Amino acid sequence: MPRELPQDHFCPWREEAEELKERLTSLEAKMATLERHVFGRRAEKLPTVATELRGAADSTAARAEAAKQKRQDRAARKAEEALSREIRHAVPAEERHCPACGSEDLKPLGPGRTSVVYEYVPARFEKQVHVQEVLACACGRGVVTAPPPARVVDRGEYGPGFLSHVVVSKCADAMPLHRLAQRVARSGVPMSRSTLTDLFHQAASVLLPLSQHLLQCIASADVVWADETPLRVLDVKKTKQGYLWTFLTQTVEGEWLLGYRFSLGRASTTPKEVLGGTRGALVVDAYTGYNAVTLPEGRVRVGCWAHVRRRFFDALPTAPEAREALDFILALYRVEALAREAGVVRTDAHRELRQQQSLPVLTALRAWMESQAPRHLPKGPMGQALSYALKQWDALTRFSSDARLPLDNNRSEAALRKAALGRKNFLFVGHEAAGANLAGLYALVATCEANQVNPETYLADMLLRVQTHPHSRIGELLPHEWKRRRAADPPESPLQPSP
Repeated sequence: MPRELPQDHFCPWREEAEELKERLTSLEAKMATLERHVFGRRAEKLPTVATELRGAADSTAARAEAAKQKRQDRAARKAEEALSREIRHAVPAEERHCPACGSEDLKPLGPGRTSVVYEYVPARFEKQVHVQEVLACACGRGVVTAPPPARVVDRGEYGPGFLSHVVVSKCADAMPLHRLAQRVARSGVPMSRSTLTDLFHQAASVLLPLSQHLLQCIASADVVWADETPLRVLDVKKTKQGYLWTFLTQTVEGEWLLGYRFSLGRASTTPKEVLGGTRGALVVDAYTGYNAVTLPEGRVRVGCWAHVRRRFFDALPTAPEAREALDFILALYRVEALAREAGVVRTDAHRELRQQQSLPVLTALRAWMESQAPRHLPKGPMGQALSYALKQWDALTRFSSDARLPLDNNRSEAALRKAALGRKNFLFVGHEAAGANLAGLYALVATCEANQVNPETYLADMLLRVQTHPHSRIGELLPHEWKRRRAADPPESPLQPSP
């Protein structure tokens, strides 16, 4: 019978076995990740929080029926907003008689039989020839000329509607400019990619005061979300790494403001330039680049439970007990769902609900993680997930005492999805100034979409208006303010920007 050795007994073979065990656990986790990456879906297979909150009681058929009803309701709302045209179909002359008696004394029966057909009417570009009237006096000494049409740039050949279409096609639809040039050429307007590139950057230059003021408004907010994503930059015979940063906030009225900033590096320079010297809360992941603005004299850091949830999910293949952590996190989201159902989000009642229901969950989760930490290797998936959550604990629990703070940073990650799609389509930006222009236009288009504003209509108006509007009142031209003023005083024609 083997003799039991004390735990403090020194043995080189034991140390080697423990080291090999740690390496094996790490390799198994990497293998599981690679298999999921190659053979499975790259996205998280774990059901979303919304799906799990509905509970296992909902059958698959019931969920499918609910999803179908939601799609039908959304389609009905879109159909009501669509432009409509009534087309009358008269009975042909040779058929205007009674099929029973042959009489031609026929009268209308009700309003008629109605059916709906959705048809695509191709968009068109037109060449506008502006002729300014010139009047001369009989005295031969005076001439009066009609004012010229408003232009985005002096002597420019392209109108604000065309420039706004170019910007929205790239920033909202992630369409490369060479592909847009082909589409414009099919519409009868000769166009090259270089011309569209120049127009894109012209629009960014004209709208620069707006995008800069938008970022300043976000930086002055009490609660700011932030994240970053890689974006390649063209270099000599290759590309180098750049980054697109997003900073966003929500106003008291519930309107979202989204700003972007481009940089050639991922250091803390960009957060300091945008948020330096400001106070409030910053919702971010654990990246240390934000430490420069979350020090004691800066903003309060708020952690992201979605990142914690993702790490425990990745640990499931090697540590099934990670499911308990996922259940704890789901309980936190269940409290938020109750607040949404009660309509008390970001109110004192929401804070009280978190104090009563979320705090006990956090206490139990902390105790569970501390009990699990000694049982797992520090470099294993479960050990790393536990370490991540425990090191971020103060930032992760700040939401319980402030109803304005969210549980996660998903909003900023969602704000970068359009940029990720564009990165796949047009691959890189030409230089640092091009990245800065792209970031500024991304901000205006994304803020429009977040507040249900048509970005083409908005930008067509702004390309002319921003050049003459008082700079001290530039905030009146931001998308959410423009929408409010537009609703109060709509233009005479929806096809033309208001004067």
